Amino acid sequence: MSYDGMPTPGRNDPCWCGSGRKYKKCHSAFDERLEKLWNDGEEVLPRSLYKSAEDVAGIKASAEVNTGILDYVGEHIAAGVSTMDINGWVNEYLAAHDAVSADLNFEGYPYSVCTSINDVICHGFPNEKDVLKDGDIINVDMSTIKGGYFSDSSRMYCIGDVDPEWRRLVETCRESVKAGLAAIRPWGHLGDVGAAVYKVATDAGFSVVEEYGGHGIGKEFHEEPFVSFVSEEGTGPILVPGLCFTIEPMVNMGAPGITLDKSNGWIVRTIDGLPSAQWEVQVVVTEDGYELLSW
Repeated sequence: MSYDGMPTPGRNDPCWCGSGRKYKKCHSAFDERLEKLWNDGEEVLPRSLYKSAEDVAGIKASAEVNTGILDYVGEHIAAGVSTMDINGWVNEYLAAHDAVSADLNFEGYPYSVCTSINDVICHGFPNEKDVLKDGDIINVDMSTIKGGYFSDSSRMYCIGDVDPEWRRLVETCRESVKAGLAAIRPWGHLGDVGAAVYKVATDAGFSVVEEYGGHGIGKEFHEEPFVSFVSEEGTGPILVPGLCFTIEPMVNMGAPGITLDKSNGWIVRTIDGLPSAQWEVQVVVTEDGYELLSW
């Protein structure tokens, strides 16, 4: 048995990955490297979490719909639009592209998309009464299932004449995601990603939410690992090629504290009423870096 409890095939047996190739010609050297890292005390995730080329192709098909929805939102969002209008756009786009929302009914979540305005950090409910106005910032967080594969990404939209400091918050959050992407090194550590995100956000004078983070994704909506954005370099799971996860920091203008709306158990706001921003991308680690899947 190997480090993750999976049986190890004989060298001339079919590889466990389903490729049909002999184990010695497929994942033997890969598995030996994982086993060595495990024996050296590193955090190595189970092989079942690493995505094959076929899996990545399926995720890309899902992500094409997911990204298309966010493009559509960007083309139509404006002052006077309600967040329930956005939920309607999402449902129409999904139906036209043979896909469904991963958000809808996930652990009881009642809508097809999350719409988080100003001081709402995440999980904002679409509402006919929430009509966007000049100066608002909003995060639209979209998650799609197509062909059994999951994709997930979110974007910030600035409505009209936004306060310059609010706009700086939005742009800093986006730059922190870029820094996280740049920190991805195959066979490096996931903690490097979070540390890079944190540095950009805090160097700009903002704070990073600790309680929520990114996650593995692909065959399920939320897989291991949890992706912290308050992590330290050189810590966390090994970034093994095939690992698919999201980078989605929540950056607050004021304090990092949060408050949960107890009336619905979902909507998260900043503790001080100041605005928050979030961008989210989905990536897969490759042999020479990463591939951006949903953005």
